[in-house]
Amino acid sequence: MYTPPMFKTERAASLAFAEARGFGMMCAFDGEKPVASQLPFYLSYEDDGTPRAVFHAARGNPLIQLADGKTSWLLAVSGPDAYVSADWYVSPDQVPTWLYQAVHLTGPVRRLSDEELAVQIDTLSAKFENWLAPKKPWTSAKMTAGQLEAMKKAIVGLVMTVVDVEGSFKLNQHKSEADYVAIADALALQGDTGSRQIAGLMHQTRPQAFAAAAVEGEEP
Repeated sequence: MYTPPMFKTERAASLAFAEARGFGMMCAFDGEKPVASQLPFYLSYEDDGTPRAVFHAARGNPLIQLADGKTSWLLAVSGPDAYVSADWYVSPDQVPTWLYQAVHLTGPVRRLSDEELAVQIDTLSAKFENWLAPKKPWTSAKMTAGQLEAMKKAIVGLVMTVVDVEGSFKLNQHKSEADYVAIADALALQGDTGSRQIAGLMHQTRPQAFAAAAVEGEEP
């Protein structure tokens, strides 16, 4: 991932972002062309702290044939994004840009055993069912044994041993406080969810810029 230094995100923050998002594009190379699928996942950690991205795919997915446990794959995890008009800056001679959050995880992928797949199914569903609280979580125990086994036969569990973690949170951190606040204010007024989410992230990233702008606004 190309990441200018001012947008580079620390490893721990990148992993936390990936875990919170839990959905990304898994990409591999079949020798002739890229192969990719959008898949949900969760992170777990080995005893030595090595992260693992655990997921599954339909048995007919061509990615499965590429899971040799040696070849490196890419898991691209994206967050909100937003277009920025050059007209929104306070300073002159600016250009349009795009703000976003993204994390890339890379490493070899192997198949899970049947026992590991059973754990993966329950752990993955629990992760996302927890988002729906106070709803009572769905569990695989609600399925009949025959249907559960049929479902398991239709998928293949996979796990990536994460070797490299790259994060880029491009939120205009390198701009002046006046320009930074102006862009966040403009994004907050847009109709799409991504723009408003980026505006909120900008507030979290440089709260002092907005505090200073508020003080200036109170001056007679």
